[in-house]
Amino acid sequence: MSEERAVTALEAAGIPFEITRHGQVASLAEAAAARGVEPAKLIKTIVVRRADDDFLFVLVPGDRQISWPKLRALLGVSRLSMPSKDVAFEVTGYERGTITPFGSLHRWPVVADSRLAEPGPVSIGGGAHGVGATLDAVDLTSALGATVADVTDPA
Repeated sequence: MSEERAVTALEAAGIPFEITRHGQVASLAEAAAARGVEPAKLIKTIVVRRADDDFLFVLVPGDRQISWPKLRALLGVSRLSMPSKDVAFEVTGYERGTITPFGSLHRWPVVADSRLAEPGPVSIGGGAHGVGATLDAVDLTSALGATVADVTDPA
């Protein structure tokens, strides 16, 4: 089960975390409330394609969106795209809305928005619908070896 894979990877990372399970939610704000965090602290994991068979994860605060020009400049590329939901599942083992770098089928590089450089609780997907892992933002970026940079704009 994908939730077990995510939890096993979180445990292996050796960082404190808490799993929250909740029912179906209709919005990011509802998901944040169900997990006990502000919308800005609900972290979206976006799969981005650099080239065929070359992907990365971008961690985006809930109240923000990827700034494609900033991300392209950081990566030194002229083109990026988002894969289809089927390709995202194929390269991570997780459905959209459940994706997390923890326990992904491939260990893709991670870019985290600079707002995750500040300590404090955030919630990231836990590998299944209605499952989140709440942990410290600095622990999150450190455990993933993330490149931390300003790669978002307000939503």
